[in-house]
Amino acid sequence: MRLTPTRGLFVAAAVVVGALVAPVVTAVPATATEYPSWQDVERAKGNEASKKAEVSRVQAALEAAQAAAAAKSQAALDASEKADRAEADLASATQAATSLQAQADQAAKTADRAQQRAGQLAANLYRDGSSNEMTTRIATAKNPDQLLYQLGALDQLSSTWAGVMDDASVAAKTASSLHDQATRAEDERADLADAAETKASAAKSAEAVAKAAVADTQEHSDELYAQLASLKNTTASTEQRYQLGVQVAAQKAEQQRKRQAAADAAAATNTAVPVTSGGSGSSYPSSSGVVVDPAAAQAYARSAIGSYGWGSDQFSCLVSLWTQESGWRANALNASSGAYGIPQSLPANKMSVAGADWRTNAATQINWGLAYIHDAYGSPCGAWNHEMSVNPHWY
Repeated sequence: MRLTPTRGLFVAAAVVVGALVAPVVTAVPATATEYPSWQDVERAKGNEASKKAEVSRVQAALEAAQAAAAAKSQAALDASEKADRAEADLASATQAATSLQAQADQAAKTADRAQQRAGQLAANLYRDGSSNEMTTRIATAKNPDQLLYQLGALDQLSSTWAGVMDDASVAAKTASSLHDQATRAEDERADLADAAETKASAAKSAEAVAKAAVADTQEHSDELYAQLASLKNTTASTEQRYQLGVQVAAQKAEQQRKRQAAADAAAATNTAVPVTSGGSGSSYPSSSGVVVDPAAAQAYARSAIGSYGWGSDQFSCLVSLWTQESGWRANALNASSGAYGIPQSLPANKMSVAGADWRTNAATQINWGLAYIHDAYGSPCGAWNHEMSVNPHWY
């Protein structure tokens, strides 16, 4: 399956020219972000200071649009993961309830058989198999040997009956206990079924909200990149890549600042620096719209690394890196840390700077991942070497 590149990444220059010929005033969406119009852009071109201010305004609108969609997509991802976890809990509870009910039924049958045997033995205490009561026969026995035999048989039968009664009592208690456990398990299963249904509904609603937000943001992002290109006399694709690099660099700087702060705090208290990343995505939220195609993802990545000046040797390192991190699955999630996607972005919504569809589009995830690797390690092999040098592995 062919992956769709992030919208706007390869917007043709003709789009910019066409937009300039027929300016459109962008309506303010429900997010209340005030988007610059093409009239604003055209007016700003006449003055360098105005143009610079308009560039800043466009960039701010772009970041606001990305942030708004990112929050909704993150909410959809979280809701999907919770729904999947609730479904797994329900499946486990259903299996447990079914197993306990089967055990309770079997124990009840065992108890019934034990009680029936006890009843039969009790009757034999008074009957010797004929119509005469055993106690009467013992009392009227004239032969001493016969009397001793009858008394021995009675004693043996009494001991056997006592043992069987004990077994029947134990079996009855076991059956009762298992029945109570099965009832509680069924109640728990019913509660989990309600919870799973509620969370599945919440996930569906969050998915719809995120889908609408992504569509709105993509529409405005395409126009905003085109406006930046017009103001700076470049192309929309150039502006998108430039903005991606700037924002990823800012993310990396913030990440380093937090790590340094954590290291300083740990040094002050003489404790170990907590590990905030590591491990790989091993669960896969069932979000609709996610295209999971590792082969197609690798093909897209191969076509994209050339823009960074990387060759096949670097691609080999990239394959190793993201195979270990995510298996090249666009929906790979590390449930313990929240890292997500093919590059295992932490937090997941950092990838929103590459495109509003970061949650579902492997190409968008790859675009962000390549920019991150370029800024943080210089190359995929640099990232892979770091990955292998630390335990737990992370980059």
